[in-house]
Amino acid sequence: MPAFPDHDDCGGWVRLLADPIRSQRAFWHLVLSGPDALDSVQAGLDSPNADVRRWSTKAMDHLVDASGLATLVRMLDDPDPGVRLEACHAIACDRCKDNACRPDAAAVLPRAIAVMLDDPDSHVRAYAVELVGRWVHTHPEAEAAIIRSRDHDPSPAVRKKAGWYAPGGTINCKTSPAGSKQTTSTR
Repeated sequence: MPAFPDHDDCGGWVRLLADPIRSQRAFWHLVLSGPDALDSVQAGLDSPNADVRRWSTKAMDHLVDASGLATLVRMLDDPDPGVRLEACHAIACDRCKDNACRPDAAAVLPRAIAVMLDDPDSHVRAYAVELVGRWVHTHPEAEAAIIRSRDHDPSPAVRKKAGWYAPGGTINCKTSPAGSKQTTSTR
C-alpha cells in the first residue's frame, strides 16, 4: 500500500490527518489543493478522531467560504479543546484566508462570547478573546464581555490578553477606528 494517496484523492489525504507522522504533509496538501479539497476537509470535521477534526478545522482557516463559516462556529462546541482552539483562530484570523470570506458578527459573536467566558480550557478562552476582540469597537456586548473577562477570568493569562483588547488596552488602541474616541458605536 502506498504511503500517500493519489494527488486528487482529498478524502485519502484527510484520513492521513490521523497519522502523526504524515498529518502535517497531508494538511499542506489539502490547503494547497484549494477549493477542490473543501468538501473533503468539511467531512473531516465530523471524524470520530480528534486529530482529524483539529487538522481539518485548521485547514478550514485557509479554505473556508461563506457557507463554511457556520460549520466553523459549530466546531466551537467540539469536545476536544484543541479543535475549539483551532476554530477560534480560524474564525478570527484574516491573515490565513485566501479569499474575502469574513465572519458576520450576528452569526459568530454570541457563541464567541460564551466560549470566552465559559469554556473550561484557559487556552481556548484566550483564543476566544481575539475572536470577540474583532467587534470590541462596534458592538457594546463585545466590549462588556472583554471587560468581564479582563476583570474576572480565573486565568491570569486570559485576563492579561483580555486587557489588551479592553478599552485603553494596547490592541484596543491600535485597532480603534481613526478619529473615534474609546467608546463603542452600534453600527
